Amino acid sequence: MEILVTGATGFTGGHLARRLLSEGHRVRALVRSATQAEQLAGIGIDARVGELTRCDDVRNAARGCAQIYHIAAVFRTAGHPHDYYREVNVGGTLNVLQAARELGCERVVHCSTGGVHGHIARPPADERYPFGPGDIYQRTKLEAERAALAAARRGQPLTIFRPAPIYGEGDLRFLKLFRAIETGTFVMLGSGEPRLHLVHVDDLIDGVLLCGARAEALGEVFLLAGPEAPTLNELARCIAAVLDTPAPRLRLPVWPVYAAGWLCEKVCVPLRIDPPLHPRRVAFFTHHREFDCSKAARLLGYRPVIRAAAGIARTAAWYRAAGYLKREPHMA
Repeated sequence: MEILVTGATGFTGGHLARRLLSEGHRVRALVRSATQAEQLAGIGIDARVGELTRCDDVRNAARGCAQIYHIAAVFRTAGHPHDYYREVNVGGTLNVLQAARELGCERVVHCSTGGVHGHIARPPADERYPFGPGDIYQRTKLEAERAALAAARRGQPLTIFRPAPIYGEGDLRFLKLFRAIETGTFVMLGSGEPRLHLVHVDDLIDGVLLCGARAEALGEVFLLAGPEAPTLNELARCIAAVLDTPAPRLRLPVWPVYAAGWLCEKVCVPLRIDPPLHPRRVAFFTHHREFDCSKAARLLGYRPVIRAAAGIARTAAWYRAAGYLKREPHMA
């Protein structure tokens, strides 16, 4: 099958594209530069240069493809104005949906985010849990998801998945946490008891492929997370054990740090400087993020198997091999 993957140069999209290749599919990608196209061509991906924000480019990339996995998005950065998030995350999704309709694609699999639920005050959250996006990334991802759902109600064949925070080999978003624990500079804010429900990228791709293959997935939304949701205290201790370093002991109250982060963001963001501290980073320590994936288990047969200790050990090993960490990690 010929399949288009948007975001194939990123972490999740890259893992998905390589898995599809390994299963014998012909994979196409929409990329922003000739250099990126050359890199993907080296592993057998037919990359087309273009912009997600131009419908003609999306249509040209999707022509002849039976399915589209729409993974690309603008993630959080101080370097982009809010309009750019909306242009890419919402406008790009509308372009994908339009191209798929015009070309008669048999299915679109759209990547949303578990972050559309925001803080989960009554965990665990299933797909019907109220929305509470906390920043421009989450708000625009929710807008895009709603546009995709509207298309599904009009009869367009598609499936939406909301991943939990994704980690694994190749991810750099959690590198700061690993480094802080390795160097003994990590400080826990608050109780450390909120739960962070992660999903290893290999488990996630299993779920994404089920979204693209199962008839029961059409028109549905699925939360995809790992087999367990450790507390932040448990997560920090697990990382420390893997890195063979003492478990973090430093702890501070939340609200003074939150106030400092709010002030820092107000000063830095207008200057397009990534704030060293901002409220979202403080929210990492206060928000509950635990998900109920029973719908995906029931309808798709989704069965994540990589528990936190094993996934953290694999991630640490990759960080070390890539030169990001110094200590020899313990493999679980």
